[in-house]
Amino acid sequence: MSDRKTGAGQAHGLRYPFEEIPQEGEPIEVADGIFWVRMTLPYSLDHINLWLLRDGDGWTIVDTCVDTQGSRAHYETLFAGFMGGKPLKKVIVTHLHPDHVGLAGWLVERFDAEFYMTRTDYLMCRTMAADTGKTAPEEGMRFYRAAGFDDEALGRYRERFGSFGSHIHPLPQAFRRIQQGDTLKIDGRDWHIEIGSGHAPEHACLYSPEMKVLISGDQVIPRISSNVSLFPTEPMGNPLQDWIDSCHRLKSVLPDDVLVLPAHNEPFYGLHARLQALIDGHEKSLVRLLDVCAEPRRAIDGKVFSVLFKRRIGREVFFMASGESLSHLMCLVHRGKLEMNFDENGVCYFQQSAA
Repeated sequence: MSDRKTGAGQAHGLRYPFEEIPQEGEPIEVADGIFWVRMTLPYSLDHINLWLLRDGDGWTIVDTCVDTQGSRAHYETLFAGFMGGKPLKKVIVTHLHPDHVGLAGWLVERFDAEFYMTRTDYLMCRTMAADTGKTAPEEGMRFYRAAGFDDEALGRYRERFGSFGSHIHPLPQAFRRIQQGDTLKIDGRDWHIEIGSGHAPEHACLYSPEMKVLISGDQVIPRISSNVSLFPTEPMGNPLQDWIDSCHRLKSVLPDDVLVLPAHNEPFYGLHARLQALIDGHEKSLVRLLDVCAEPRRAIDGKVFSVLFKRRIGREVFFMASGESLSHLMCLVHRGKLEMNFDENGVCYFQQSAA
């Protein structure tokens, strides 16, 4: 990256303590023995933060980046340079998405490292990666047809299906489970596991009371809100309520004065303000959405998108927007505020409950 500036400073109740971002092969120390690595992603969100922790005679890494030639080359630079030839002892993955888990298998194989992940996300990641090359299931077609997808959009879903594993090196065949309440020892310090849900089924954050540091993954990001989508695998799920409940829980159990190390954007202070902003943002969207559904609405209707998103929803973000729309609508269904009615073509219309 050519621009080293982060826009450090203070905004929206958050404080950004670092004026620069790491360059390739040049991690920045953000706390004693904790180093910020930034790698490039081939997506519209063009970077991910990885956290390299000194661990005795080696290293521990939290999250891994996608499996591309560029990310592997970046690692080779780190291995030969900054890491001083010392091995990775632990590979910890916060959740199942490719930018976090993509190179976990490669790193574990290379160093015979211990691999840590939550059980739900490990198993779901293996299941989804195993869909590579398969045809789109009828359940998925029915789900998106109900959302209002036309033939062209359904065709794009068919084309996209099975691409989840394209940037994931095969996962290790065994893992060490982490779950709520666990404690990991890294370089003699305790790191508590705090679980969130909604963006991923069982997302692990790592909290060090001694260091006053929270490695938050995608559960708490300062400048953007993580995608919370409904998917065909659980069409009547309620991931948005899971997300809101997780934000409330984390706000209640974690102190406000921690340095938050997120997977995207920059490290920051102001955990409670950010968690409350995430909660408030979704709750306000739900109020606006309920009002719009005074008349029957499909999940992909323009008026639904307009109350949820500030930007125009084009082809490049249509699937993510549809998933977010469905998660908000389903949250209102579970709260008893909306009813679901299907027409003769299987398209679902959401409308304010008569009760």
